[in-house]
Amino acid sequence: MASVSITLATIDVANRQIPHRLSVIGSVSSADEAAAARGVAVSALIKSIVIRLSEDQYLFVLVPGDRAIDWSKLRAELGVSRLSLPSAEEAFAVTGYVRGTITPFGSSTAWPVIIDERLVGLGEVAIGGGGGGIGIHLDPAALVTAFDARVADVTKAG
Repeated sequence: MASVSITLATIDVANRQIPHRLSVIGSVSSADEAAAARGVAVSALIKSIVIRLSEDQYLFVLVPGDRAIDWSKLRAELGVSRLSLPSAEEAFAVTGYVRGTITPFGSSTAWPVIIDERLVGLGEVAIGGGGGGIGIHLDPAALVTAFDARVADVTKAG
């Protein structure tokens, strides 16, 4: 395994004193490959997606690697009629991360977090560590606590 780089995300998780372990993997071309390299099921590999609520309001939605956002469920959960994905440039501007490295840990703004309910019962999940190939492995309950996250059914089969 390669050595772990220091990122804002890895500093943030350490500063919060959340029990975790870090991993670094090489280049992969699919969620299946990423999960295998990290030693977790695809369902325990978290995709961190930044969503635009309005011109200046965003949130993170944490989705299992084998699922996709169900936009109707997410809109209903939030009580809104419109949501969108920001451009790569906008996502960077509001999180400090480029696409593929986005995570709520160490984000330049502490946006609200919604975690799909399927993640919460798992023993260990892997979320992006704020840099290419860096993963943070932790108990999903720690994510709920760290971000005062809302747990909801917001996904569909991917």
